[in-house]
This record gives sequence, C-alpha cells and structure tokens, in this order.
Amino acid sequence: MSIDIDQATSFMTAHARVLDRRRFALLTGEATARDRRAVLAALEGYRNDDGGYGWGIEPDLRAPESQPAGALHALEVIAEAGPTTTPATLGLLDWLDSVTLPDGGLPFALPVADPTACAPFWVEADPRVSSLQITAAVAAQAHRVGRFDAEASTHPWTARATKYCLEAIDRIEEAPFAYVLLFALGFLDVAAHTHPQAREQLVRLGRFVPADGALPVEGGAEGETLHLLDLAPLPEHSMRDVVKATAVTRDLDRLERGQRPDGGWAVDFSSHSEAAALEWRGYTTVSAVAILRANGR
Repeated sequence: MSIDIDQATSFMTAHARVLDRRRFALLTGEATARDRRAVLAALEGYRNDDGGYGWGIEPDLRAPESQPAGALHALEVIAEAGPTTTPATLGLLDWLDSVTLPDGGLPFALPVADPTACAPFWVEADPRVSSLQITAAVAAQAHRVGRFDAEASTHPWTARATKYCLEAIDRIEEAPFAYVLLFALGFLDVAAHTHPQAREQLVRLGRFVPADGALPVEGGAEGETLHLLDLAPLPEHSMRDVVKATAVTRDLDRLERGQRPDGGWAVDFSSHSEAAALEWRGYTTVSAVAILRANGR
C-alpha cells in the first residue's frame, strides 16, 4: 500500500484552510525557516488581543473569544513550527494563567457569547469546573513547545497545569472517557521527559487500552472510535512499549487505506457546520500524512 501525496496536495489546495495548507507545506516540503515562519504567520489570524486564540481555530467552536481549545490548536502549530519561535507563545501562556481555575486546571470551555455553529459540548461546558481532558491536551502541547522554547518550559502556567494533571491522573481508578484517556496518555508521554512519575502513571493508564488500541467513544457519532495511532502516533511514544508491534502495523494499514478518492482523509465524528466538516478534513489529512511518514510509510 501507499498514499498519493499529489492527490493529498490537490485536496488541501481545493478544500483546506490556509493554516492547514501551510502546515501541510511544512510537512511535505523542505521545512525551511521561511516555511516555519509562514505557518506562524497563518496562525496569527486566530489570535486575540488578550493573547489567546479563537475565531474557529477549533473548527467546531467558531466563536471569536479566546478559548482553552484555541490554545490547544495554537500550541500544536507552534510546536510544529519549532525550532522557530514566536513571541506570541508568552502572551498565550500568560492568557492561560489568567483563566486557569484555583486548582490549577482549565475549564473545558469559557462562556460563548454567540453559539452559532458551535458544538453543544463547548457551549454547555461549565466554566467553573476544571477539565482534565482539555488541561492535559493543552499542557502536552506546552511541553512540546518547551523542548525548544525556554519560555514555555519555565512559564508558571506550565508548572501549574502539570501539577494539576499529575494529581488528577493519580485519582483515576476506572477506565475514563475515551478522549480523557487519549489526552492523559499524550500528556504523560511528553511530561515523562521531566517528571519520572509520569512514566509510571502512563503504564498504569495503559491497562485501559484494548489490545488493538480501538476505543469506542461513548455518546459520540455512530462508529466514532479512537485508534491506536491516535493514542500513540509516533514510534518514540511511550505507549509503544506496551502495545504489540503487529497492532501498530495493522493500524498503519488502516490509516493508509483511509485516503479517499479526492486525496484527503475524513473523520468519523460529527461536525457542526459545513465549514467545520471541511476544516476537520484538512486538519486530519495533515495529521494522517504526518503519522504515516513518521512511521516509515
């Protein structure tokens, strides 16, 4: 099997937003400093004056206000653009510090003034309650950025969020919601480089991962499932030590087969606007190509 990069490029040109087209060009091109700066320039369109990110950078949260989910996507892009850095990182971490709750966690979402085309789970979130799911997801990306930008690794928010996540994960005794497990494992993988207890926690949470890595999403769209490569996308991911190589091979085959005739990949969850549906496909196509390439496909 193989994937068709030319078709994928055509799909991105025809359907993807500028941010993901720049990410795809960085991934499939020469990855020059100019390419990295172009990715960061595209990211600027989603930044607010308060230092946070909104404006639909999370496709199913189209409101302009800065949101924790916006920070997640922004830090992911900043990490991809590394080692090129941006002064926007400091402003974003300061914003995160300002909206973090007293226990050190982020709310799943902040109030949304205009819920047009926003997923109900964003609009209905309680801003007074910390969410391990979103805090772990954002903190993991901050740790990735911190590998090349000291402002991220030493910022007080990173330490606060890390402490919250480690303590919250310690309290998990039963299999958590699929996305909580996904982002907790992702956080522990990157945090293990600086926090030895994270590796122990990762092994403990690993017992909740089925042998084939497939996690059905309770309450999601029909057939919505997280797969092994969602949980452990890269060969160096710590979870690869506790899953079988044959399971990884099978999931890489599945991901390869996922390329559609139009060149892009699709998602199995519900989108809440036509724009979001296309934007998720562009985002997912970047992710699929990145994972397959990293795994030698």
